[in-house]
Amino acid sequence: MKIILAGYNVDSEVLEDLKKCSPPREDVTPETLSASYARISRDPRPVDELRAVSRKEVERARRSNRNIIFKMGHHSVAEHAVFNFDIIGVSRLAIEEIEKFRLCSYTEKSQRYITLRDDFVIPEEIQKAGMKDVFVKTIKAQNALYHKLLEELKPYFFEKHRRMAAIPKEHSILEGWAKEDARYVTSLAIEGQLGMTINARNLEHMIRRFASKKLTELKEFNQKIYGLAKEVAPSIILFTEANDFDAKTYGEIQEKARQLLKPEREITKRISLVDHTPEADNKLVASLLHTSSSLPYEECLKKARRLKLADKRALVEQTFKHMEFYDFPLREFEYPSLTYDLVVSASCFAQLKRHRVATLTAQDYNPGLGVTVPPSVAEIGEKKEFMEIIEETNRVYSLLKEKMECGTEYVLTNAHRRRVLLKVNARELYHISRLREDATAQWDIRGISGEMSRLAQEKMPLTCLLLGGKNAYPSLYEGVFGQPPKFFPPE
Repeated sequence: MKIILAGYNVDSEVLEDLKKCSPPREDVTPETLSASYARISRDPRPVDELRAVSRKEVERARRSNRNIIFKMGHHSVAEHAVFNFDIIGVSRLAIEEIEKFRLCSYTEKSQRYITLRDDFVIPEEIQKAGMKDVFVKTIKAQNALYHKLLEELKPYFFEKHRRMAAIPKEHSILEGWAKEDARYVTSLAIEGQLGMTINARNLEHMIRRFASKKLTELKEFNQKIYGLAKEVAPSIILFTEANDFDAKTYGEIQEKARQLLKPEREITKRISLVDHTPEADNKLVASLLHTSSSLPYEECLKKARRLKLADKRALVEQTFKHMEFYDFPLREFEYPSLTYDLVVSASCFAQLKRHRVATLTAQDYNPGLGVTVPPSVAEIGEKKEFMEIIEETNRVYSLLKEKMECGTEYVLTNAHRRRVLLKVNARELYHISRLREDATAQWDIRGISGEMSRLAQEKMPLTCLLLGGKNAYPSLYEGVFGQPPKFFPPE
């Protein structure tokens, strides 16, 4: 066996410094990796030799990439080329669109941990509509209340949690709670930043999708990211033009839906389990029997149905016996699934969308669904002023809707809600539950995920036997096995 580290991400500033100290060269591109790996299937030479050939013949490697991707349709070779992008000064609304692409990695500036300044995007759509003054006035009023709430919430949380306040290292947590609740009044126009890691195949998908977007901010983002990638790796990002599929499909579906649906009153029930796998526990047991035998699945399901409940439980418990808080259930837990209809705040959605193994679709933000007001804001006596800002925001939003085709959502706040449809398999639900029901999780999504778990446990109790937050895992485990797990979550 021979294992070679073929490459890894290097800061572009380091690459530029290295290039300055060496003769001019064309092989500083991830395209050579894509080309050499593409040849593995048909060339018997060791892959390190194939890489050496690609580095010596960069133009030939580029031609090879184009032929393999364009003519042969093997887009997977582009996945070997990976890019890192610093994305700075984009709105929260744009970030939501960027982070829709599931097979990428993102780390985002958190409004929960960083004190916000008054940086916000003024969209071109707002300016063209002649609404800049009223937009800026509204955003500044929201931001002014944010700073006021932050100053009042800090002493509130320190007083409410005196034991933590007595420990200096806990102060950042208390201040973070104040920040995360104050930010509910800030808008989707607030500037953020993120680091994004993306392979060339998904980058091409993003560029093509954004080429058909109407929002000017996304078009500008798209032009810049495409220009940077094309300069480094022109042969593996090919299909980038706007197209009718991305530009028209959802709009035409919405028009058809308007014809089919009569206007209805707003229904604001926040959490509903609208679909789930029938006989989920039996099907989980059947899939475990299937993996562990030579029987076809249909026969395993028949046997699972005939087993006593105690025997089914014993088999499911065996899957958890050696599990620690950082482990997730076996892959067989991906067969049972659940679909939820959720009404969530923008703050909650920002966290929910990070669970990329799930299937998540969303309606537009809708002031008719109300807003989520942090309990702490009411407890410090600021709910009235909070709602006054919300009412003014809604008034301005209505004015913008009259004048603009798109971009009206920029003015809405993190408290405003949208309806989403979320489908998860049971294994991913465990991931959501461990992370979002934990004591350290943000209260809004903690409440949503806790109710999701409760509804799931009603329908598939064996499958959901150890659902719960990370901090609760030791007691959950002990409740099933009569003794604590080997490892405990860190304090």
